[in-house]
Amino acid sequence: MKWRAAGLLGALCALTCGAQSFAASKTPSVADIVAAASNDEWRTLDPARTLYLQLPGGRVIIELVPAFAPQHVTNILKLISDHYFDGLTVIRAQDNFVVQWGDPDDKKPLGAARTKLPPEYVASYTATSSFKRLPDRDGYAPLAGFVDSLPTGRDLGNRTQWLAHCYGAVGVARGNDPESGNGSSLYVVIGQAPRQLDRNIAVVGHVWQGMDLLATLPRGGGAMGFYEKAEQYVPIVSLRRALDVPKAERTSLQVLRSDSRTFERLILARRNRHDEWMTNRPGFVDLCNIPVPVRPLPAAAVVH
Repeated sequence: MKWRAAGLLGALCALTCGAQSFAASKTPSVADIVAAASNDEWRTLDPARTLYLQLPGGRVIIELVPAFAPQHVTNILKLISDHYFDGLTVIRAQDNFVVQWGDPDDKKPLGAARTKLPPEYVASYTATSSFKRLPDRDGYAPLAGFVDSLPTGRDLGNRTQWLAHCYGAVGVARGNDPESGNGSSLYVVIGQAPRQLDRNIAVVGHVWQGMDLLATLPRGGGAMGFYEKAEQYVPIVSLRRALDVPKAERTSLQVLRSDSRTFERLILARRNRHDEWMTNRPGFVDLCNIPVPVRPLPAAAVVH
């Protein structure tokens, strides 16, 4: 009988002691996971395709992604080199949707930039293209995941991919004509992800810093959030490539690489949410519900 009693005690301890040990252990939070990332798991924004949108309230930092819409990005860079956007304004702030800027009168000459462009709503990819696939179904794309830390939809059938309309996505405004978007008017998603716009408009980049400056702008009272009075316009001080700004005045940022082990752990943490606050863990994550970590370039890595 002694061996039976010992066996029962051992089994009981295996259950209770294990539970106590599990309860005592701390499941890493998203912040813990990101803090443990190694330096080689971060990528530094390229100053040649990083933009500084200077508003009266501060600097908005945008990364352009030419691989997804090369002709649109080229046109935008031409407009920037000609200082087209300097002195223009934010013309629209629609609640839970977008902030848009451009020429309120739509009369400013585009200079060397093109007035019409083909609809670059999707881009082709190769078998070697990096893609961090999410494990869950997506309602707007056959596959959803990340390319270079950017939320992306992908279709294996026709080998195309596109940037998704998540919070912070930068798109090219257009009219009903699919070729009417030329980059002279841009918008940023400031609300719940309007994924229905995916593959209907060219998305050219992402805001990595300064979303608070855009998302808190006064909402426009006109149709679709357009400002109705000139005094409501928010002036654009300048729009520059980081490469054209003196090094001492740049803001160097890094984003967590989506092909890294830490990014995979981040996805799992967001998908399962083991923190104590959660009483119902969904075991699911939406493409636009994975904020990509951003940090300043470490001082040791700055080259003067």
